[in-house]
Amino acid sequence: MLYSMTGYGRAEQTVGDKTFLVEVKSLNGKQFDLRLFLPALLKPYEFEIRNILNEGLERGSVECIISIKQNGAAKPVTINTDLLKAYYTSVTDVAKELNADVDQLLAAVLRLPEVVVNSTEMISDDDWKLFQVVLKEAMGNLNSHRIDEGKALEAELLQRLANIELQAEAIKEFEPQRRLKIKENLVKLLEDNVGKDNYDTNRLEQELIYYIEKIDITEEQVRLANHCNYFRSILAEKEKSKGKKLSFILQEFGREINTTGSKANNADIQKCVVLMKDEMEKAKEQVLNVL
Repeated sequence: MLYSMTGYGRAEQTVGDKTFLVEVKSLNGKQFDLRLFLPALLKPYEFEIRNILNEGLERGSVECIISIKQNGAAKPVTINTDLLKAYYTSVTDVAKELNADVDQLLAAVLRLPEVVVNSTEMISDDDWKLFQVVLKEAMGNLNSHRIDEGKALEAELLQRLANIELQAEAIKEFEPQRRLKIKENLVKLLEDNVGKDNYDTNRLEQELIYYIEKIDITEEQVRLANHCNYFRSILAEKEKSKGKKLSFILQEFGREINTTGSKANNADIQKCVVLMKDEMEKAKEQVLNVL
């Protein structure tokens, strides 16, 4: 099973006099990169929240937005006067430049983030425990989305793998013709330049064996087949994070395919090599999205 790095999760729950809302979205990334937006009440728990997200999501460029709505009776509040003045001055200057009405600006500024805050600095321990349930529910929804995306990724990668193996089989069919063609070309070259009866046929056979061994692609094809089998076995593993492994295996694909192309000396095999490279590059693009 594959997990995509792309996903979205949301969870909302009312806990006592508070409603917690958590939204998490993830895109592909080499490491775990988190952008976290917290209300003031949860600032003391920022480190714990980051750890929970890291452990549950592992990799990807993640954005998490958490908000708290106060329910029930009015709560004591504090006005951040310095922030209010800064907002009001900036907004008033812009309004004057635009010839806009400034009569209602104060009411609008009071609704801006962090201007009016609850006087309570922290949530209770019980609320924190209940909030973790909401956070993990949002992460669970995101991971479910990742699994759905991962199924499509797995099907795509298996198709690319099958296409590479198909071209590898075609190369095996061209290999006997390639060896025969090489021998015919060398014999013709000698006959044209030296004469049919002026070279040692035994020595020619020895040189041909040496030359064909140097350009033999059997070893590359065997290793490529092994890489394909290993790639497929990684896809079947239960491990959650596989993107880096798959990327490393595809690098090995490239080495064997490139070596095959450099030794081929055959137009039909070169066409197969080009098609394999194309499939490999498409697979690399897909692997970038794998967790």
